[in-house]
Amino acid sequence: MASIDIHEVSKIYDKGGAKAVDAVDIQIDDGEFIVLVGPSGCGKSTLLRMVAGLEAISQGTISIGDRVVNEVEPADRDIAMVFQNYALYPHMTVYDNLAYGLKNRGTPKEEIAARVAEAARMLEIEKYLDRKPRALSGGQRQRVAMGRAIVREPSVFLFDEPLSNLDAKLRVQMRIEIKKLHRRLKATSIFVTHDQVEAMTLADLLIVMNGGRIEQIGAPSVIYHEPASMFVAGFLGAPAMNLLPAEIREEGVCLPGISSQPLAKTARVFPAGPVTVGIRPEAIRPTNKPAEGLPARIDLIEELGGSRIAYCAFGEHELAVVLPSGDRWQEGREIRIVLPVDALHLFDSDSGARRNGLLVPVEMPALQQSAALEEGRVP
Repeated sequence: MASIDIHEVSKIYDKGGAKAVDAVDIQIDDGEFIVLVGPSGCGKSTLLRMVAGLEAISQGTISIGDRVVNEVEPADRDIAMVFQNYALYPHMTVYDNLAYGLKNRGTPKEEIAARVAEAARMLEIEKYLDRKPRALSGGQRQRVAMGRAIVREPSVFLFDEPLSNLDAKLRVQMRIEIKKLHRRLKATSIFVTHDQVEAMTLADLLIVMNGGRIEQIGAPSVIYHEPASMFVAGFLGAPAMNLLPAEIREEGVCLPGISSQPLAKTARVFPAGPVTVGIRPEAIRPTNKPAEGLPARIDLIEELGGSRIAYCAFGEHELAVVLPSGDRWQEGREIRIVLPVDALHLFDSDSGARRNGLLVPVEMPALQQSAALEEGRVP
């Protein structure tokens, strides 16, 4: 296996035009599973294709192991790629599809047979080796496509949205299989997807891209709980983080038009002015106490079995709230909700960047605020 170093890599399609990939820097350790996630057109597939050698690099360098591969042909980069459309040969059996690349390289027949048998065993497709692709389901074809990559025993695996053509149940199953496969092979892997659930469940390290640039790199749980920008906060999560316009005033962080009382005090000095407050739907707490929380009205409920997502009118804004199951949650009902201070995030309204700083409840005495700062609880 091998590490991958992507250094200041850019892709420009038209001279003087916008950069599809803009000065991207990523260090991928040997055996790591990296997921590139972002909306369509963010540059993630273009970056993957540059690693594979299918796109020329406009600026920067890509190294696989100790070798710079900018001018190296795809076949000589020691990589294997799994595509969205499977790319199987329809006239060949599953065995021949798996063996084709090895035959072209002059691999001995005995070794080909051994590698194909091992890949088929790992992917549980032994009984399909004599079939042709048209006789397979979508999930079985995707296993064959993965098997074709595995038999090559490459240094790097590249996955370009390989699960996009599968139905929801198969996607879940294939995610689990890919994760198990990576644990067995311990292969350096880059996986591209626009599906944030796939990204969160598969990645050792998650890279969120937007407009050709990296918005944030980190472990999935860190990015989910500490998004670096409003874009990341709004992109990751199902449903996404609620983002509400707010103001920093002398008395604290306020929601104009919703409450005359501040939500929280800031333990770090911020200039007065507009900000954006974020909160995850599952962090919002409904309350039965009339004196607690803020008023909201349930406009729409999505049933999820064990829980419900309620889309609520909250002043002039819509707020997604995760509610427990129960008949008392009905569309049109007025409820009161609590926005816990420790679950709030502050973002700059202009740049979208996260504002790091401790928020404390309004009622917290000044001595407790000072103690919180002294204990180092300010990010």
